[in-house]
Amino acid sequence: MIKHILVSAAILALLAAGAFAVYAYHPAMEEVATGTQQAFDDDAVERGRVIAAAGYCASCHTAVGGEPWAGNYPMETDFGTVYSTNITPDPESGIGAWSAQAFKRAMQDGVDREGRHLFPAFPYNHFTLMSDQDVDDVYAYIMSEVAPARSTQKDNELPFPLDQRILQAGWKLLFVDSGRYEKDPQQSDEWNRGAYLVEGVTHCGACHTPRNALGAEIDSEHFDGATIDRWTAPALNGSNAAAIRWTARDFSEYLKHGGTRAHGVAAGPMGPVVHAGLRELPDSDLQAIGTYLAAQNDDIRTGEEPAQIIAASLAKGQPKKSYRQDQGERLYVTACASCHYNSEQIELGRPDLGVNSATRLDQPDNLIHVILDGVGNQEGLPGIVMPGFRSALDDQEVAAIAAYLRRTRTDRTPWPDLGDTVSAIRAH
Repeated sequence: MIKHILVSAAILALLAAGAFAVYAYHPAMEEVATGTQQAFDDDAVERGRVIAAAGYCASCHTAVGGEPWAGNYPMETDFGTVYSTNITPDPESGIGAWSAQAFKRAMQDGVDREGRHLFPAFPYNHFTLMSDQDVDDVYAYIMSEVAPARSTQKDNELPFPLDQRILQAGWKLLFVDSGRYEKDPQQSDEWNRGAYLVEGVTHCGACHTPRNALGAEIDSEHFDGATIDRWTAPALNGSNAAAIRWTARDFSEYLKHGGTRAHGVAAGPMGPVVHAGLRELPDSDLQAIGTYLAAQNDDIRTGEEPAQIIAASLAKGQPKKSYRQDQGERLYVTACASCHYNSEQIELGRPDLGVNSATRLDQPDNLIHVILDGVGNQEGLPGIVMPGFRSALDDQEVAAIAAYLRRTRTDRTPWPDLGDTVSAIRAH
């Protein structure tokens, strides 16, 4: 009896393995001879440029100091480092020999021209929602306007067996719902356009949603916020820590200009998302994104109006005559206050730090990053920069400023071990 059970189990295992192999297999697609691609319509190329910018393709496919779009940008995951690939039209090291169909399969199904499964560091689980037209337009732009560049692909730094691409087929089976975006008939056209852009093209959830032990976004915690490269990508829903609720207009203005009066500026990983990406979208698309994201923010605050919240926060920030007795307040007054509470009316680009979400998040990383390295002219708002204090303040002094702001400008619990956190972020 036991022998029969074991034999049956073995047969079932073989059948399951065979079925998985059939599911996982994708044939290679033929190469396209250099110069034989079709001529692309100028309008398609321009549409592709805008969509590629909104998906910040160049940001993830360009290594520091490397040729644009030529890959080898390191993406650190909990399992190891994955290096992006060359997606220039170079026929040998890039995608110059890829057909439009091969490009579409990679974008929508996560399978490259040779039939290999792509690692989900490439967000095909979002791009699968993109329309065929948008994917074709991105292909037209890359093949027409991106300069071919030769590169040597770096090997991914993943342990065995996680480096085996066939396992990604199982990951897709568990976590990816393939298929184009379908409109919600209960929502407006603007809401649906925003949903298509946020969930597909711009793949906001890839950074703003926590991931499970297998690296997949947790659907039940959609937009709850996550840690990315020692920065916090804040929640985009009602869990957002900001004192003043984000409105549709706040979201669209932030993505167009790089900041708002009540919510600070785009810095760190968010800088290129705005300045090299989303701001290329037309105003109507930015408004649609704002409409969709505001609908996710269901924590409707009542009571105090934004003006009252700001006034109360500004009042808390006025220095006391005894400020020299507190190191954090003393340093804040001398290094920060000339910009951050110099007016009863908050100036755009000089956010009040009691309202700004950086002081209210569960982790102090964003605030510490900005104190150390400032906000450069490629981040935040055009023409407004903040100096960094990496060389002027030591770890304990930066920690003292952060602790002072957390203690006096918010109602949140103190951040623990601030000195060690500053040291780790400075080294990182």
